[in-house]
Amino acid sequence: MQAIIFCGIQASGKTSFYKANFFDTHMRISMDQLHTRNKESRFLEVCFSIQQPFVVDNTNPSRADRESYIRLAKQHKFKVTGYYFQSALTTAIQRNSGRSGKANIPEAGIRGTHKRLELPAYDEGFDELYYVAIQDNTFIIKPWNNEI
Repeated sequence: MQAIIFCGIQASGKTSFYKANFFDTHMRISMDQLHTRNKESRFLEVCFSIQQPFVVDNTNPSRADRESYIRLAKQHKFKVTGYYFQSALTTAIQRNSGRSGKANIPEAGIRGTHKRLELPAYDEGFDELYYVAIQDNTFIIKPWNNEI
C-alpha cells in the first residue's frame, strides 16, 4: 500500500495534482475537509486498517509536520512517497488571488508557511521523492535531487 505526502505552500497546485493523478486510486486526507486532527487521525486509521492508499493533501512544510504521517505509514507497512511542490512565493500569491471564499488564503498565511518550508529528505523515511512544478498549466514531475 502507498501513503503519499504532499509538501508545499498554499496555491502551489497540490489539490489539482491530486485530482489529476490520484483521485481514482487514493483517498484524500486534507485538513481543508476534515477540519480537526481527531477526524484526520480516525480517517488515517481506517485507511491503515483496510489497506487503502491515501494522499495527505496538506502543506506539510516541515520535517516535524511530516513525521507522524511517515511513522504511522511505516508502522502499517505502507510505502511512503513524497511530492514537493516547487512554487515561487510570488507565483503562489498570484494564483491564490484568483481564489474566492475559504479557498483564498490570507497572504500572511502563505508567507508564514513559506518561511517554515523545509525540503523533504530520504532520511525522514520516504521511500520515493519527487519534485512537482507547473509549466504552461501542466504538471511536470521530476526526479529528486535534494535541491530547490
